[in-house]
Parts: sequence; C-alpha cells; structure tokens
Amino acid sequence: MSLLTTVPPNLVQSIRAFRVVELQEEAVRLGQHFLYAHCANTLTKQQVCARIGESFHFPKPYSKNFDALRESLTETVNKAGPQPGFIVVIEQLPNTQKFDKEARETLLDVFRDAADYWAEKKVPFRVFYSFE
Repeated sequence: MSLLTTVPPNLVQSIRAFRVVELQEEAVRLGQHFLYAHCANTLTKQQVCARIGESFHFPKPYSKNFDALRESLTETVNKAGPQPGFIVVIEQLPNTQKFDKEARETLLDVFRDAADYWAEKKVPFRVFYSFE
C-alpha cells in the first residue's frame, strides 16, 4: 500500500505525520523526483529562495525571488522533458521578522501554483513543509 494513498496527487501541506526518509523512499518507489530543501539558518526571502534553488539544483538567477522560483518549478522544469512526478519536502522554513507570515504564505502560494501547473499536465506534484 502506498504511503501517499490518502494524499491527493497535487497539493501543498504540512509534513505532519510523514517522515522525510519515508517520503524519499516513496518517491523512489514511484519513480518520481524527490526534491528536498532544509531552510534552517535562513532569515530572508532571498536566503530562502536561494537555499531552495541550490537544493533543487536550479540555475542561480532562477532562484533569487518568488517569481523566478515559480518559473523554475514550472516552465523551466517542463522544458527539460516529460516528468514522472515530484515529491517535494521543504523543512524548517524560518519564522523571522524578515520572513514573516506573509512571506511564508507567498512562498507556499508559489508551490501551490506549481502544483496547479503540474495538475493540468496530469503530473503529481506533492509538497510537504515544516516551519522552525
């Protein structure tokens, strides 16, 4: 039975009961990409975007802000060819003055937009996140 049986194929949700290693194993089992970013010690939007971009191996200019990150997660990856699906984990998103609730919601909206983009292409794109 799949670890993700109760998880819709295109969503953004708190990691809650899931463990990173289990999600990584599930990605391998499903033949999907596993993208992981650990954002501890980041304080600003630029640092968070840079950490995610580095962790996902995106070219530098494509991870400097939310719009560039959105494009990298959608059109840039799509141009690379057919995709089998994605399990994305973003851990320890900061809770700082320079990365406040509004910034966190905007970042999650970027991933929701990417989930919608891939849903239209019938490609699973599941995102799990946690805060510090």
